[in-house]
Amino acid sequence: MTDFRIHSVIAVIGLVMGILLQSSIHKIEEGHLAVYYRGGALLTGPNGPGYHIMLPFITTYRSVQTTLQTDEIKNVPCGTSGGVMIYFDRIEVVNMLVPSAVIDIVRNYTADYDKTLIFNKIHHELNQFCSVHTLQEVYIELFGECVCIKEITCSLTASGSQPFYLEAPLVCAVRVTKPKIPESIRRNFELMEAEKTRLLITVQTQKVVEKEAETERKKALIEAQKVAQVAEIHFQQKIMEKETEKKISEIEDAAFLAREKARADAEYYTAAKSAEANTLKLTPEYLELMKYQAIAANSKIYFGQDIPNMFVEGNGNPKSLRADQPSVESDVIRKQKLDSN
Repeated sequence: MTDFRIHSVIAVIGLVMGILLQSSIHKIEEGHLAVYYRGGALLTGPNGPGYHIMLPFITTYRSVQTTLQTDEIKNVPCGTSGGVMIYFDRIEVVNMLVPSAVIDIVRNYTADYDKTLIFNKIHHELNQFCSVHTLQEVYIELFGECVCIKEITCSLTASGSQPFYLEAPLVCAVRVTKPKIPESIRRNFELMEAEKTRLLITVQTQKVVEKEAETERKKALIEAQKVAQVAEIHFQQKIMEKETEKKISEIEDAAFLAREKARADAEYYTAAKSAEANTLKLTPEYLELMKYQAIAANSKIYFGQDIPNMFVEGNGNPKSLRADQPSVESDVIRKQKLDSN
């Protein structure tokens, strides 16, 4: 009986020690820090990843993520300045907590700091944004320009100027879906967008028609310029042909004039030389020779006393002619006989 009690006590002690050991040993994942509470008070020494031991039932811990994480806020209501209630279906905030600021963040906003610094602030900023803008601005104009996202991002990262948000997490990106609007208003927006699309198509069609007309006008202008340039080229070609013909005619006239001048000069030179030669030939001996040649060439013979006075001496004495006539006639007769032989 005594041994049974001893074994029971040992078993109970072992069980209690196991429970205490299991409660005191805990594991922290990579990318997280463990913050500890002892008697409700936050301890200033966080622990990194790995296995750690703490006092069971007295000390508790919370794991805080220090890597990039995405907080998702769903179905956020928002009232515009015109009184229309719209809903943002989903807003995603990509943020990261700096490890050195974990203790201060947890001390000021608890381990669920994202509810205060992100969720509640997103609700507040969206309502502030919608309250000063119309539905047209929130749904189309400013949302298309990402003004809503920019204001939310600025509000989440502008903690440096406010001591209350001095240890706010680092916001890397904000993604906001298109807000949901009432069905009747949505249909009106769709009709309005359809009208805008038709108007845009009409404007673009008009621009295309104007562009085509401008293209045709430029094409006609180019064709007219081409025809004018071709006509000008033909005109210049004809002018050049006429100028060429004129130059050819001038060259031919100059050549003809040169030939005629050369011919006239040659004839003048020939005549001058002939006259000079004749002048040199006019001697008594040459004239005497020519006289006898003329008499020899004459085939008529005259007999009797009535022979014409054909030859006149230099002194003009007819007696001398008659005295010389028999000898002349005899020479002529002799010449004819020689010719006949």
